[in-house]
Amino acid sequence: MAIEVDAAPPGLAAPDLRSLRGPLALAVACFVVWGLAYGLLDVLNKHFQETLHVGKAESTWLQMAYFGAYLVMSLPAGLLLQARGYKFGIVFGLSVTAVGALLFIPSAQAASFPYFVGSMFVLAAGLCFLETAADTYVNVLGPPEHASRRLNLAQSFNALGVFFGPLIGGMLFFQEGGDPAQSQTAVQHTYLAIAIAVLIFAAVVARSRLPEIGADHGLEQFHAAPAGVSPARPTLKRRHFVFGVVTQALYIGAQVGIGAFFINLVTETWPGLTSRDGAFMLSIATAAYLIGRFATTALLLKFRPRAILTAYGVINVLLCLVVAAGLAKVSAVALIAVFFFMSTMFATIFTLGVADLGGATKRGASLMVMAIGGGVLLPYPMGRIAEAYGTPAAFLLPAVCFAVVAVYGWRGAQLAEPAG
Repeated sequence: MAIEVDAAPPGLAAPDLRSLRGPLALAVACFVVWGLAYGLLDVLNKHFQETLHVGKAESTWLQMAYFGAYLVMSLPAGLLLQARGYKFGIVFGLSVTAVGALLFIPSAQAASFPYFVGSMFVLAAGLCFLETAADTYVNVLGPPEHASRRLNLAQSFNALGVFFGPLIGGMLFFQEGGDPAQSQTAVQHTYLAIAIAVLIFAAVVARSRLPEIGADHGLEQFHAAPAGVSPARPTLKRRHFVFGVVTQALYIGAQVGIGAFFINLVTETWPGLTSRDGAFMLSIATAAYLIGRFATTALLLKFRPRAILTAYGVINVLLCLVVAAGLAKVSAVALIAVFFFMSTMFATIFTLGVADLGGATKRGASLMVMAIGGGVLLPYPMGRIAEAYGTPAAFLLPAVCFAVVAVYGWRGAQLAEPAG
């Protein structure tokens, strides 16, 4: 699919915009990197339940390490981005990601779950720096009114990486008749390949030209603060931004909890399904997520982002209630459908939240990425509920989060006057 930069408004030379296609393509490629890393995460969760004999709640420490890294590292990532720019942020993020992937090799050798948790934290710290830079870069790469469409398109390629993650994990980590030692070797080989590929990509980015938007291309006219709003106004006094950060945290919590217990849910509600089958069903769900990204990018040409966010939030509340009912096969199918309607939420909340921040956009973006740390909120309590009442009951928590998403689209994303 060709990636297009928005047409230039009057007064901006067309050659400038054409020169941004290469940087945009490199930024979009970054989305595939962390999509693949995230796609493998939920498969590892179930894999370690079986090979290292950890419980459902304990296994969620992987998710808490992954998203805890976002919580801890997002502000430093924003400061680095502000000080050194997009290119340095992307290369630095890729490099740390490769180090985290390499740490999986000794962790697998020791067959230690705590070591895996530490390795996941380092890998995710790199992804945090990478995502802070790439999300913001794509968001500002053109007129602000098309930012949601651009970021949804870029996130579609992220979904492509998420799709391949469970396929790879299902084939390599759940080999029928294989012993735990062989499966840990598969983990080593997989993350070694990821580290090598990421380092090669980092070298390509380091040799490329990624212009700082607003400096080299005069795009600051796209991102000037609206009349009466100072670019330096503190982001925490913008109501739509603060509510957006809270909503993003709850949405990510729901997404992470759903992914963490997807294989558990489908194997418990679909008679005869194995963990390997569950991993492949997770790929089907991520395919629905991918289709949702592209479909919603098209819908954004006709409907307002707020309207789509509200509708998708309400639909997912209803679907999660069906999942929580624990209906044979029906709940599994409903959970796959949830992925379709989750597809646009991160990108749309992100762009609505950072709208009209002017000169504070980079700072606001780092806080919005920090909200990804909300991934630590739901997995553990969902695990405890799953252990006590069965996995389906745990999906009542994501239903509450999707209700907040719907409210944000309906009212919270309105550009209110600054508080105070």
